[in-house]
Amino acid sequence: MKILLTAFDPFGTDAQNAAEEAVKLVPERIGSAVIVKKTIPTVFFESLDVLRQTIEGEKPDAALCIGQAAGRSTLTVERVAINLIDADIPDNKGVSPCDTPILQDGQNAYFSNLPIKEMVTSIRAAGIPANLSNSAGTFVCNQLMYGLLALIDREFPTLKGGFLHVPLSSKQAAEKRSTLPSMSLSDIALGIQAALRAIIDREEPHPLAPLLK
Repeated sequence: MKILLTAFDPFGTDAQNAAEEAVKLVPERIGSAVIVKKTIPTVFFESLDVLRQTIEGEKPDAALCIGQAAGRSTLTVERVAINLIDADIPDNKGVSPCDTPILQDGQNAYFSNLPIKEMVTSIRAAGIPANLSNSAGTFVCNQLMYGLLALIDREFPTLKGGFLHVPLSSKQAAEKRSTLPSMSLSDIALGIQAALRAIIDREEPHPLAPLLK
């Protein structure tokens, strides 16, 4: 099994992105699954082009996109992405579209086809706080999740895909002198690994599963 694991590059005035730094710590193999990593630009629409090219080149069985969500205190597995960009801050090219659909002919929303509740359970079992989220926002994170699920719907029907938000890293919060919630990069990476294990377990059942019923 091959899983594509993406993360955004730093944006705004930040020197790092917790998602990207944590993904670097995730091993390139978990059990029998190969983990392919890709950094995605925090730029509207360009991010979707990079995602498509990577999927076409790598042909993964599943894709989990990771994004940073300042203000969230837990890892949050996203349930749904909506067909809307409404940016209150600019992307890395200074663009901030408002009330703009991601796809003019797209569905209003797409739901993740990953085992999202199992992912939350697995992350918590690893000792990392986690919750299910019903809003991926309206910035580049939501756009990437929506674009991924639209690709699955239209072009890659066997691909599993979804999105996971992570808090700021402890280093980021310290540098910002911020009271916003944060988490160590090692814990964030541990949570991502637990989420990946849930995906792997769903797609690659234990060979003795029929005997264990």
